[in-house]
Amino acid sequence: MQRFALALTLLLATTLHAEEIGSVDTVFKFIGPDHKIVVEAYDDPGVSGVTCFISRAKTGGLKGAFGLAEDKSEASIACRQVGPIAIAKPIKAQEEIFSERTSLIFKRQRIVRMVDPKRNTLVYLTYSDRVIEGSPQNSVTAVPVDRATPIPLR
Repeated sequence: MQRFALALTLLLATTLHAEEIGSVDTVFKFIGPDHKIVVEAYDDPGVSGVTCFISRAKTGGLKGAFGLAEDKSEASIACRQVGPIAIAKPIKAQEEIFSERTSLIFKRQRIVRMVDPKRNTLVYLTYSDRVIEGSPQNSVTAVPVDRATPIPLR
């Protein structure tokens, strides 16, 4: 029983919550919320001054209302400099910075930050994965950092 409780706790935990910027309805549902596309903002926790905006499908209806629906794997990402870029401590060359559940148990939307030291650029990749089978659908964006400020790696 303790294993089940621990697994459920880990399952429901997310790295960081998104700030919803807005949404548009795509399919009307008589019962429960409509299917929609949501736009969410995530501030990079290791790089101040960079925000990633993701648009993704969100399933409505009764399953969506009760958190039982599985959202589609398609997502789009655009990360932008929204203030002075500052990196307080060295960051990894590749690191998952966000993860959010997109189905009750098995599916997650992820954002991975990669560093391109040759171009002094932060590269962000979003993709969806499943416990058994992920999706090759992905989206990538990049944020150049001023050459006078090399990106510190650990």
